[in-house]
Amino acid sequence: MNAQTPRWPLPQRDYWSTPFAESLLQHLDISPGLRILDVASGHGIPAFYLAEQVGPTGQVLAVDVSARQIARARAIQGPHLPCLRFECMDMRFLPPDLPTFDRITGNLSVMFFRPDRFQAVQGLVKHLVPEGQLVLTFPSHGTFDSLWQHVDQMMIQRGHIHERERFQTYLNERPSAKEAKSWLERLDLERTDVTEYPLEVATGPGREFLYHPLLRGGFLDDVYECFEDQDQAEEFMTAISDDIQRFTPLIAQRCVLSGWRKS
Repeated sequence: MNAQTPRWPLPQRDYWSTPFAESLLQHLDISPGLRILDVASGHGIPAFYLAEQVGPTGQVLAVDVSARQIARARAIQGPHLPCLRFECMDMRFLPPDLPTFDRITGNLSVMFFRPDRFQAVQGLVKHLVPEGQLVLTFPSHGTFDSLWQHVDQMMIQRGHIHERERFQTYLNERPSAKEAKSWLERLDLERTDVTEYPLEVATGPGREFLYHPLLRGGFLDDVYECFEDQDQAEEFMTAISDDIQRFTPLIAQRCVLSGWRKS
């Protein structure tokens, strides 16, 4: 690691991507001159930091399926960090002529690997050099369990049978640390590690909960989508939001999977 203070540190006001990136960096072996593929790169957390660490002799290719995110990242980058390149690309279907890399990283990436997460991870490993390292992070099954248990109980109490069936499907589809470990074993990687780190997400009741930037647009929307009647969904979720003492603190599980390709 560069001992100097980085010019491109992880943003401290990003209360979701940055904590996951910090857990990724705990497991990543990084040094100047490495070639890194960063998948699901978003607007550059941690791609900018990685590029500064590998330096001018290294290379970071950051890919994301969202053209809007890539455009935003390029705007942030400007003329800086020439060793860093952002490209719009689906990490599940990487070009076969894409070169191999010393490291492949993906912050908050695994949930986007649907429908076959193992196949997606397997495809990434093909682009690792022998003795190259793969490090991915994601919110694992168990994230916000206290909230989901309360939602489930409320659905039972209110007789939302079909909604509960859809809700259980959403929950069961989320990847677990155990599942991630099985991927690494099937891929015959070595020096494997799957670790979870808790992260508390603070919120107040009512609209603060319903429109929390780390909850809406993802986790809470899964509940709304269980209802065909969105007025009914809004009434249900409002009741949930007024009763947060039953499920707070909200704890996310930052899961990191890491493994090395055999030589």
